Amino acid sequence: MLPQLATAPKVVGVKQTRRAVQTGAAVTVFVARDAEKRAVSPVLDACEQAGLTVVWAETMAELGTACGIEVSAAAAAIVNE
Repeated sequence: MLPQLATAPKVVGVKQTRRAVQTGAAVTVFVARDAEKRAVSPVLDACEQAGLTVVWAETMAELGTACGIEVSAAAAAIVNE
């Protein structure tokens, strides 16, 4: 499922992902397993409240690469256009 991030409209980062979930724009949410729990807990809480299932990436580096950025990412979401 990570390859979808390369071409789909997306947001990257904890704040942007949480905002997309809260506004209903997020379709699929990705969180890195090795991200700090305190950093991604707002995203996980928002997903639980919105009823969205989280897709887990193994590492932050893998998630960043899948998003097409040169840095690691703790969270990302595919959003409606």
